[in-house]
Amino acid sequence: MEYRIAETFVSINGEGQHAGELAVFIRFAGCNLNCSYCDTAWVNQKDAEVQSMSGEALTAYVRESGVRNVTITGGEPLIQPGIQELLEQLGSIPDIRIEIETNGSIAIRPFTGLRIRPSFTLDYKLPGSGMEAAMQTENYRYLEQGDTVKFVISDQEDLRRARQIIQEHHLQGTCGIYFSPVFGRIEPVEIVNDMLAHKLNQVHMQLQLHKFIWSPEQRGV
Repeated sequence: MEYRIAETFVSINGEGQHAGELAVFIRFAGCNLNCSYCDTAWVNQKDAEVQSMSGEALTAYVRESGVRNVTITGGEPLIQPGIQELLEQLGSIPDIRIEIETNGSIAIRPFTGLRIRPSFTLDYKLPGSGMEAAMQTENYRYLEQGDTVKFVISDQEDLRRARQIIQEHHLQGTCGIYFSPVFGRIEPVEIVNDMLAHKLNQVHMQLQLHKFIWSPEQRGV
């Protein structure tokens, strides 16, 4: 099986439960959403520069990297033809930990029964994204402690909606919950103050580490 790959690289995880740890990244081209703040829009263009890589080549790349954490990202990984086959191939690597960053619009249930179950970082697209109608909250029935729901916050309206979703779906204690500011749209202190005001236990405020270590526009990090 051949896959449309925008880039592969080794860096640190910029966010999530394993932020700051080394990870080998596989970034797919193509997405089914068009978020207002997308910071990887370049991989979603029809003329995006991609390379065709087989599952065997990708598995060999991950194995040779010597890095245990694998982050599958995009674009949107779960819409890629043959993605389940690739996940099974990657799962053959000893001591591997596979994380899938997904936009929350695709069902995760078909992937929860894999021999090596990946962890999921699901976005909940808030009103500021323009994509909230696409969210599949039934995914939350299949979450485990190693999974994450991430809320990317643009403004106070997004904060109110995030609190509502956490409460409605009983996310506290079920999985990791992360608030992340849209770079340049809201100050992190506004998010922290809201967390304090509403006593948001078990919610993590997180900045994207890679945007502070490198330029926010830099790729391959």
